[in-house]
Amino acid sequence: MIRQAKTKQASKKQKPQLIHWRLYVVVGFVFAMFTCLVGRAAYIQIIEPDKLRHESDMRTLRTTSREVQRGLITDRNGDMLAVSVPVRAVWADPKQVNDNNGFADMRRWQALADVLHEPVEDVLDKVRSNPTKRFTYLKRQVTPAVADYITQLKLPGVFLKSESRRYYPGGEITAQLIGITNIDDVGIEGVENAYNSWLTGTPSKQKVRKSRDGHVVERLDIVQEGESPNDLVLSIDHRIQQLAYRELKRTTEMNQATSGSIVVLDIHTGEVLAMVNTPSFNPNSRDNFQTFRMRNRAMTDTFEPGSTIKPFVVAAALEAGTVKSTDVIPTSPGWMRLGGRQVRDASNYGDMTLARILAKSSNVGISKLALSIPVQQLLGTYQSMGLGSFSGINLTGESAGLIQDRHRWSDFERATLSFGYGLTATTLQLARMYATLGNGGTLFPVSILKLKKPPEGERVISEAVAKDVLQMMVSVTEKGGTGTLAHIDGYPVAGKSGTSRKAVAGGYGDDYVALFAGVAPVNNPKLAIVVVVNEPKGDLYYGGSVAGPAFAKVMSGALQMLNVEPISDKEQVQLAGLAGRAE
Repeated sequence: MIRQAKTKQASKKQKPQLIHWRLYVVVGFVFAMFTCLVGRAAYIQIIEPDKLRHESDMRTLRTTSREVQRGLITDRNGDMLAVSVPVRAVWADPKQVNDNNGFADMRRWQALADVLHEPVEDVLDKVRSNPTKRFTYLKRQVTPAVADYITQLKLPGVFLKSESRRYYPGGEITAQLIGITNIDDVGIEGVENAYNSWLTGTPSKQKVRKSRDGHVVERLDIVQEGESPNDLVLSIDHRIQQLAYRELKRTTEMNQATSGSIVVLDIHTGEVLAMVNTPSFNPNSRDNFQTFRMRNRAMTDTFEPGSTIKPFVVAAALEAGTVKSTDVIPTSPGWMRLGGRQVRDASNYGDMTLARILAKSSNVGISKLALSIPVQQLLGTYQSMGLGSFSGINLTGESAGLIQDRHRWSDFERATLSFGYGLTATTLQLARMYATLGNGGTLFPVSILKLKKPPEGERVISEAVAKDVLQMMVSVTEKGGTGTLAHIDGYPVAGKSGTSRKAVAGGYGDDYVALFAGVAPVNNPKLAIVVVVNEPKGDLYYGGSVAGPAFAKVMSGALQMLNVEPISDKEQVQLAGLAGRAE
């Protein structure tokens, strides 16, 4: 009984208390934690919310830009000469490649290198060279088909971005004139360079919020308004451009010439309808570019114009009043001595009319006309017709030519000026001079852009003198003239052949420049064309033989393309009679 009583008393003493001190500790700790959390939340939400807001934005806010393609370049009829096509750029994030064990499957990298046509080691070096780098190009301007293939490779850290590439439908036919852009779509040659700012638009920039997988979930604000690119309409007629290039290429190949140029001008507006050069290049293939092929020789390369300058000597003499269109100039015995030097003709032509001087290209006859007027007046006529000055085409690289300015000129030097030596010109300048004759003596600036209305010109010689000289020049392409191969049935031509020896150190060498320049049709002039063939090889090197046939093909074809009606047989007989009386 006594043991049972002790057991009950012990059990009563071990009964747990309702509130133990450890409970206070736990409750206190929980309360402290809750107080800290509430305090921290209040601090973040009320006192300093900007910091975490900024960190959130850094993870989700992005500024995106809308890419704009370069403006179109078309000819006067709307045919495409330059157009931008969409392509893709392949780039890599080296850090992401390394962080995601991107080199685990080397077969994919080999496939990537194969489709990019690059050695696999070169591709890998771009990614491995700096593992912390966040951006490197692997290949620019790949086709959409290649881009799709790369997407299917699923290489970690390898991405694609949109860009554009310039394509030139005309290829080598318009290569030097239109020019090219670099890999960043910036014009570096020709029209592409001269009008780069006009053709280039500005991309618009917009702030957006992106999700973790990169999708745009919210468009927030416009950062920068974009500007659309502008298209460019050239004065070029692509049909005439094709014709001129085909004939020039055939001519230079047949005569094994170093190079050549043709310029076709609308004489009433000064617009360039064609400007071609050989040798040319394919602007759509950027491999193995040769700089000498990229030069627009028609406006950069100068030469001594030779006998093609003689009609302007006749015009200067008529303007000065020292000779009349009906006068006869004695040239016997076919040569003349000037200060110990000789000026010679191919034969003794005897007494010659002004038209016959041009038809036979008499150096003696034209020298006598030049000596009959002050040298400054002759040079002034050359300059007023555009020689020695820029044409107004506003393309980079144009040469102004050279007219020497001296205080004293010997008689022989004055004579050489009259048959195209001692001065230089470009193909474009010479075409402009002939266009001025063709339109009645008004000098227009040359335009490579299609004009909405004719520009204001400057009268430099009288209309009567211009018409007289044109009529005299018809005899050049008729029987007995030096340019019979430039004759065109149905389209009477006022033209002039020229052959000049190329200057070398200490004098003149054995190479020639063959030229033919002219206007047609004489009864209603429309076009001025100049053909220049540089350094023809073989037995034929005279301008009438080498450049004359190409002139005839281009002029006749261009007039037909422009729907210029040929003259009737009756009108042709009348014009032949006028030319005969002038001669």
